[in-house]
Amino acid sequence: MTEKQTKTELKKPESKKKEKLETKQNWSSNEKQSSKDVYGCEILVDNGSFKDVSKTEYPNDAFIITYKVDDNLCYDLTRGLKTKIFDMYYDKFKKGLQEISWGRGTISPKVWGYKSPQTKKKK
Repeated sequence: MTEKQTKTELKKPESKKKEKLETKQNWSSNEKQSSKDVYGCEILVDNGSFKDVSKTEYPNDAFIITYKVDDNLCYDLTRGLKTKIFDMYYDKFKKGLQEISWGRGTISPKVWGYKSPQTKKKK
């Protein structure tokens, strides 16, 4: 009888390339600016994950907007009146709009984005 020898070859581990998932921005910079002028709404986070829009570092008057684009669920964080936000998102996404709910921010809106003035050096 002949004995078959099995050879085991060691394979080099495949290098895992870190592919950055590029999130498609649903709002252009022109649309973001015009939303401030036309609707009075400010888009803080565009097409972020639910974790991104649920952070507490945002103002407490912001809304989390859930909508679908090409069967993908998207989340935005937007400030403004709820009716104006609805108008803005309905005009853009029509039937894709799913939900508008309160955000989880804890910062007061009147101090959001406030930068304290620099103190002058005393002689």
